[in-house]
Amino acid sequence: MFSRLRRYRSLRTLREHPLPDHLWRKLRRELYLLRNLGVRQAVELRKRTTLLLHDKAIHGAQGLDMNLEMRAVIAAQASLQSLELDESSYDGWSEIIVYPGAFRVTRTVTDEFGISHEQAAPLSGESWQNGPLVLSWDDVHRDSYHRTPGRHVIIHEFAHKLDALNGRVNGMPPLHPEMSIEDWSKTLGKAYSHLLGQLEQGRECINPYAATNPAEFFAVLSEYFFTAPATLRQHCEEVYLQLRKYYRQDPLKRQEY
Repeated sequence: MFSRLRRYRSLRTLREHPLPDHLWRKLRRELYLLRNLGVRQAVELRKRTTLLLHDKAIHGAQGLDMNLEMRAVIAAQASLQSLELDESSYDGWSEIIVYPGAFRVTRTVTDEFGISHEQAAPLSGESWQNGPLVLSWDDVHRDSYHRTPGRHVIIHEFAHKLDALNGRVNGMPPLHPEMSIEDWSKTLGKAYSHLLGQLEQGRECINPYAATNPAEFFAVLSEYFFTAPATLRQHCEEVYLQLRKYYRQDPLKRQEY
């Protein structure tokens, strides 16, 4: 019943709120992640972009005016990430807040002596498990139009949303039935430990922010998977294979065309 109702609502949204042809062509032409898609993927992506635009309230903060193109830039790339996942993957929350640039968040942290301090840090994105997703437009624009290997704030923050579907943000999103939880845990755990060892020796192979915790590890690896798949496969081939199974996509193969 729920599935039929969802299909009905989706068809109505697609009919009543279509994405303009000229805007879709512009997105396909200018956003590098959207190039080299097959016909089926492109059709499905346009559909999911339209639905996400209708499903999520995407609005600006601090006076930022989010026009349709800006909102579509976010929706299209987030939809690419979930393109082969269940359509309900982004259910459970409703708001995307976009700041003009990096925004400051104040948090209370406890030091090694047990003393609490307040720290304010500039962020390019943030994802609340059951709440909004927050982005910096400066970072969105840079990552969308200029390929920076291993860096894409939309991919990173939406990876946290996918991760949270298991009830905890811990680096393990709900895996497909044909995937082995043991293989996922073993592969990513080994790669995470290897990264920590590399950093202890003063070596860097991928963004060191991935070493923060397993949740950030998954989010950063997702950035590499979509923006620098060759680099990810070179340094962590088994991880690339696991992410390929999870996302059901092969960005490296797309780059070959």
